[in-house]
Amino acid sequence: MTLFQTLSEMIDMRSFSNLWYWIALAVMWSTLSHRILGVPFDMVQRARRHGGQSAQDLEDLVRINVNRLLFVVQSSGVLLLGLTCFVLSVLATLGFYLAVEFAQSVFLLMFPLSLVALLNIHTARKIFAKEIQQEALWQRLSMCRILVQALGMVFIFITAMWGMYQNLQLGPLGG
Repeated sequence: MTLFQTLSEMIDMRSFSNLWYWIALAVMWSTLSHRILGVPFDMVQRARRHGGQSAQDLEDLVRINVNRLLFVVQSSGVLLLGLTCFVLSVLATLGFYLAVEFAQSVFLLMFPLSLVALLNIHTARKIFAKEIQQEALWQRLSMCRILVQALGMVFIFITAMWGMYQNLQLGPLGG
């Protein structure tokens, strides 16, 4: 096999039959459920168990990330919302109306990612508005993580079902 053939097989535009797509999906959801508001969840567990400096470090990191996220939303939130809606609309149209499989696969990655972003913004606003600390903060971050994991289970299932449907419809070699 030539180098070009090897590369074209690795970068196949048929995403649902490509192992790299499923690895990317798993890594995306694993990362999203581990980092809540940009804070590694093991810090929440450590703060809950040990308190003291671990709890203070968690509160500081959450405060920094909440302030950063809310600043971005306040300064360019409308622009980001418009751009996100445009990109998702283009991907949905290309993918599901014009049957471009690559667009379908990217949409099935980006749409849930946008829902997680909205969930993070909502959580950040609650934390900022109520100035949540200690146990209430840990519970809020844990609830956000559970919701992210629930979204992950739903969208991994949807993506897997759609991917199997596409692979069965087109066949193993692209029809």
